[in-house]
Amino acid sequence: MRCRRRVRAAITIAAAFSCCVLWPASRVAAEEEYSQVMQFSGRDLWRNGVFAYSGFLFAPGGFDRDGLMLKVLMNGGLYRYWPSSMPGERVIGAEWQTQFMPGFRIKRGEAEMKLFFGPEWQTHWLEPDDPGNRLRGRNFGLRFASELWWERTPDTLIAGDASLSTLATSHSARLAYGWRITGELLNDESFYVGPEVQYFGADGYAQTRIGLHVTSLRTEDIEWSVGIGYARDSDGHSSPYVRLGLAQRL
Repeated sequence: MRCRRRVRAAITIAAAFSCCVLWPASRVAAEEEYSQVMQFSGRDLWRNGVFAYSGFLFAPGGFDRDGLMLKVLMNGGLYRYWPSSMPGERVIGAEWQTQFMPGFRIKRGEAEMKLFFGPEWQTHWLEPDDPGNRLRGRNFGLRFASELWWERTPDTLIAGDASLSTLATSHSARLAYGWRITGELLNDESFYVGPEVQYFGADGYAQTRIGLHVTSLRTEDIEWSVGIGYARDSDGHSSPYVRLGLAQRL
């Protein structure tokens, strides 16, 4: 129970960054084809947590070819929980996390997959201190992450991601389906709208999210992603959630 509450921070951040860093190759202009760096950032919040993240992707051979990649992520947030070992106490937590993950991009037709694996460092501050939370203080672990972008038809999208960490065996997954929206008011641009489902878990804790997403909404050279819906965890807490992300090629 103690560790489960702490997972709120990790799972929300995982949802945020893993869902917002994909950029559909079919929408890239000719002058962007040889970009090697993409920066991304975003926010994620729900009833018991608020988080922000920022980072970048580096692809030596460009984002439109198979090849090596590097993903660097920094994020932090505030959260709260009520440990069973401290009846009547509410613990306020803050965290800082850094991930450094080499990876590889594979593209086949209209499907694209990215695979990452590397170390992560986490630091957590708790007030009051919770001795039963084994993620308190500084921690080091390894994380595996994968991302999928598949424009299975000219007007539909399947996007997903998964993540697994050695820290508290925390894991997450997301699957989204989208329909392309176009129109004269969009100046020949388009974006995807559809449902999304997310799941997070670690050491006996689980949270499920069901909502709607807007993906690939573009303003000039910045691409936006928005998610909104309903979240419920295995401890009986539930609330709306909101996620916002953006990405830009340099």
